[in-house]
Amino acid sequence: MAVAVDLVIFTVRDGRLHVLLIERGNMPHRGEAALPGGFVRDGEALDATARRELREETGVVGDTLHLEQLHAYGAPERDPRGRIVSIAYLALGPDLPTPKAGTDAAAAHWTPVSSILHGQVTLAFDHEQILRDGLERARSQLEHTTIAAAFCKEPFTIADLRQIYEAVWGVPLDPSNFRRKVMKTDGFVVPIGERRLPEVGRPAGLFRRGPAETLTPPLMRSGNVGLR
Repeated sequence: MAVAVDLVIFTVRDGRLHVLLIERGNMPHRGEAALPGGFVRDGEALDATARRELREETGVVGDTLHLEQLHAYGAPERDPRGRIVSIAYLALGPDLPTPKAGTDAAAAHWTPVSSILHGQVTLAFDHEQILRDGLERARSQLEHTTIAAAFCKEPFTIADLRQIYEAVWGVPLDPSNFRRKVMKTDGFVVPIGERRLPEVGRPAGLFRRGPAETLTPPLMRSGNVGLR
């Protein structure tokens, strides 16, 4: 039995949630879209494999990303090469750069998550299920933790933070209500004493991520969640 690592890497680009995909350069599923990943080497820790594969297959350096284990996938038929157990990781980062393919990836690119959920893009292996699980984890994390700030380049405005929630949850949020909830949560964001001058409208206060890790009370999403 072999052990592999697969990566669900989310970022928000142009107001939409994107996931990093590669075009497979080797069999099986050569030429098909897939999540980046690869096999764990002898003596290598799982986290180290995740960061190595991210760097080798896409050119993205994972040291600055939020990275956490998502789930293990081990169905006997998931890979035609034999029994392979994959440890999936969820990674989040702010407006990440255009990736560069390497090693066994023929190409690497950001893809709107909605195009996968709506069947416009299909993924190799069981990677769509891994993606859906990663999406649900990210949505839940936004309810109960301050991880949304990991999507934002500092400094950011409350509107920037709201757009992250809207992109991940796929629903519009009331600006005034959202701002009130964020500002009432101790340690969620910290003002830096500066303002951003927009082309239209009033100057917006700038913030950085605060020390809090959990949201009490949580910021609950609405009942119907989708992706634009």
